[in-house]
Amino acid sequence: MNSAFKMNSLGEGYRALVIGASGALGSAFCEWLNQDPRCAGVRELGRNSVPCLDLEDADSIARAAAELTGEAPYQLILHAAGLLHREGIKPEKSYAAIEADALHSVFQVNTVGPALVLRYFLPLLDPQGAMAMLSAKVGSIGDNRLGGWYAYRASKAALNMLIKTAAIELARTRPQARLLSLHPGTVISGLSQPFRGASAARPADIAARELLTLIDRLEPADSGHFFAYNGERLPW
Repeated sequence: MNSAFKMNSLGEGYRALVIGASGALGSAFCEWLNQDPRCAGVRELGRNSVPCLDLEDADSIARAAAELTGEAPYQLILHAAGLLHREGIKPEKSYAAIEADALHSVFQVNTVGPALVLRYFLPLLDPQGAMAMLSAKVGSIGDNRLGGWYAYRASKAALNMLIKTAAIELARTRPQARLLSLHPGTVISGLSQPFRGASAARPADIAARELLTLIDRLEPADSGHFFAYNGERLPW
């Protein structure tokens, strides 16, 4: 990383909030933002932060937002948390592998939790700020050619609908704000490590800079759309 990085669209002295700050991409976002001379501060949230934000605990999401209200507005809010696998949960290769408990868990982290993040944290966004949530290209219904990964695909497709819908509402009251769904590509992390394609994964610091640079150049007219890290607009 180098000190030449700057976010130019957020104004001098902008303040950032990163949800999922302990993950590979979340921590890389924080490192870049802390190096930006235009950034006045980065608030990091996660399961082990103070305040705590746990996507599987709805009350913690509401409490965290309430505790940070006095710091608002934030000019940049990044949501970098998600679930693909953990003990007892792995991507399904067939519909015969769909399990109710795993489906509920994946949707809780990838859809229900982020829906509550939208509810409680969009009010903390600056009227000319940007909020970006990490989705995934495999959540694109239009781009689905391989099948499989039922819970993860469906949870990210649902997240995209939440983002699109919230962006329509946001535009009525804060037309200069940006709410974005972003695909980070395959990143070296615990999430990608067990899967085919992980060998071609990019370092988290590179992916984070690409995503921040993309957010910086997207405009209010791009709010409510789905983009890959390289700027490609993805089909829903």
